[in-house]
Amino acid sequence: METRNFYNTILTEHNLHPEHKHVLKDANLMLEGVNPSCGDDIVLQLKVEDGCITDGAFEGSGCAISQASVDIMLDLIIGRKKEEALHLAEIFLKMIQGKATEEEMEELEEASALSDISHMPARVKCAVLGWHTLEDMFNDN
Repeated sequence: METRNFYNTILTEHNLHPEHKHVLKDANLMLEGVNPSCGDDIVLQLKVEDGCITDGAFEGSGCAISQASVDIMLDLIIGRKKEEALHLAEIFLKMIQGKATEEEMEELEEASALSDISHMPARVKCAVLGWHTLEDMFNDN
């Protein structure tokens, strides 16, 4: 029960008060991510300098899980190197599949609050949208 309350608090806070939901005017990387099965749509915007993510934002619409997940992701990756961000995305996706270790989940900080999504198959695509968009963005550049 405690985990669910933590999950609900984190998810609700990031959905109602997303810190990173705005236009990032000086973004040098931008990619749209769409979940056609439920209509989630984001545009991930990053400012990357010398391999380090110095700022990030997103725009878009969708369910609480998709919007909160990308906001949490941005909290976690801003200030990190591209390789670190991709490593965290890999761990997040392992967590959603129920395959991440406890040590790996600790690396995810607040994002680990979304681990219960692995028990809700219909919501998995919502939770991973931002993370897959991040991977696609870096794999294309």
